Amino acid sequence: MLKMRVWSVALSLVMAGVVHVRAQTTVSVSATASHAIPTSLWGQMFESGDGGLYAELLQNRAFQIVTPGTTAALAGWKSLGGNITVVQETTPVSAALPNALQLTLPAGAANGVGFANTGNSGIHLVAHTEYKASLYYRFQAPSKFSGTLTIALQDGSGTVLASSAVRVSGAQTGWKQVKVSLSPRITPGSDANMFTVSVGGSSVGGERMSFAMMSLFPPTFKGRENGMRIDIAEALQEMKPGFFRLPGGNNLEGQTIASRWQWNNTLGPLVDRPGRFGDWGYVNTDGLGLMEYLNWCEDLEMEPIMAVWAGFAVSGISLLEDQLPPYIQQAIDQINFVIGDPKKSAAAAWRASLGHPKPFALKYVEVGNEDFFAATSYLYRWHDFVVALQAEFPDIHFIATSTTFNPILSPNPTEYDVHVYQTPTWFAQNSFFYDGFERNGTKYFEGEYAAISTNSGNLFGSPAQGRLTFPTMQSAAGEAAFMTGLERNSDIVFAASYAPLLGHVTNNQWTPNLLAFDSGSVYRSTSYYVQKLFSVNRGDEYLPSTLPDSQGTVFWSIVRKTSSKEVIIKVSNTAATATVLTFVLPFQHVDSKGSVQMLTGNGTTSNTPASPNLLAPFTSSIATGKTFNFTAAPVSVSVLTFTAF
Repeated sequence: MLKMRVWSVALSLVMAGVVHVRAQTTVSVSATASHAIPTSLWGQMFESGDGGLYAELLQNRAFQIVTPGTTAALAGWKSLGGNITVVQETTPVSAALPNALQLTLPAGAANGVGFANTGNSGIHLVAHTEYKASLYYRFQAPSKFSGTLTIALQDGSGTVLASSAVRVSGAQTGWKQVKVSLSPRITPGSDANMFTVSVGGSSVGGERMSFAMMSLFPPTFKGRENGMRIDIAEALQEMKPGFFRLPGGNNLEGQTIASRWQWNNTLGPLVDRPGRFGDWGYVNTDGLGLMEYLNWCEDLEMEPIMAVWAGFAVSGISLLEDQLPPYIQQAIDQINFVIGDPKKSAAAAWRASLGHPKPFALKYVEVGNEDFFAATSYLYRWHDFVVALQAEFPDIHFIATSTTFNPILSPNPTEYDVHVYQTPTWFAQNSFFYDGFERNGTKYFEGEYAAISTNSGNLFGSPAQGRLTFPTMQSAAGEAAFMTGLERNSDIVFAASYAPLLGHVTNNQWTPNLLAFDSGSVYRSTSYYVQKLFSVNRGDEYLPSTLPDSQGTVFWSIVRKTSSKEVIIKVSNTAATATVLTFVLPFQHVDSKGSVQMLTGNGTTSNTPASPNLLAPFTSSIATGKTFNFTAAPVSVSVLTFTAF
């Protein structure tokens, strides 16, 4: 109701003359398309899924990349009456996971002694929903202990919502996995819930139990084992993305060479994935690994744009040229895992053993990330990687990540990745960014862009200095203006993605994000709705028209969907005043009525957890014809759709 009210008020004020309306602009449209629009034009850029898209509910589930014996090693865990610590196991559950949680049992009755995990900023539980829990345990030395191990879900006050008990014996000194299903009898009033493990039985005192690779999963998107969180996945699916950039930008590189993302460490059973300290200040479990990424791309019918590590770490370390060969081979193996022949490649045979004998789709491979930070070494790194990779994979397009044509790379890149973080005003004033680019066969991937601040002098400052916490209507309209330029230039811009894609509402390292989330909800931003409006309403060919004023405040792009004979006009009005546009169409037949989807509101308004639905697109009908007027509301993004041929 609020969304409709916002639109009704905006429209009525325009019609009543209360809102100033700028002079009318005439837009003449060509009947002849200038170019086809790539199916990959609108997509998603991704970094890391732990605590978000990846559905695992436990924090620090396997004690990866922690220092045993420290308080920090117990992040996410707390004692329930027993003595707990993280130890480096003498007999680890796997070579990849050397650490375990040690529980020391007290003498006498050990009933209820154990530990709890409070999740990633909470654990969201829903009544009568099945949660899959698992863990590995062992006694460190043989004992006469006999009792039960109870795995449970509790609310913040300790009330048991669901539990399952299994018999355990002190004779169990080898690792044993326990799997149980838990279904809460009620939905708790908050997400301050716990996953608990407790021991009951008679102890002679001092017995030590070890626990490793503990996990709790809710139902996942499309029922995938080790899969995605449903509400976040569905929000991303709604956008109908054409591609998914993986495994991220900076998170690919590592702070050190040893901590870089390595494809082969992200595959197979979870106990065989060592994890790594990611580049955004937290441990990556790598539960969301290369195979999960590729399955996700198939589930959403989008193509992967996959990066390979290219000899540079975020801290500024570049490999010397004579050090590159083993890393080039690792990149070759990574690509073979995705598209190789299982009969010819061990990496491809591994893929087949994981249930996907046919190759995945792969057209684009990005060589590194943001290598304008190490342009000098990129000269030889790009050359050596690409020469070797092109010899193995002649049909793959390799994307360069240095500044365009600076330095001059060899072989000459056929694609570049361009990143821009700026103000809403910058994006509106640079909608013609690509119009002047030479048409020389080079294509461009606008791999990261977002309006992040209103302060051009301090883009990365604090909110008090203009940094946006959540996208605003103003920032979304500015991005939309820029996107009309991307669509107009989609003869050379083959893909574009807002960044970052996801961020927890409070526990984050960057703002704003396209989607915000907490343990139980997803919050769609104004920028999210703009991305969705462009992606869902994509055409397959571009129709030239009268160009907007590059320094003006209203911008448009016009496309045609040939299968349905629909013309789709996207309009961004970045001004605080309404603008009248007159569209002149050359077609023999134009329907007298069409639809408009509009997102509009006060420029500084954001959707937030406190008010998540202040702004969202709504749909209404408009009169159309060979010539018709459209009033773009103040600070608005509109999509007009009608049949014309």
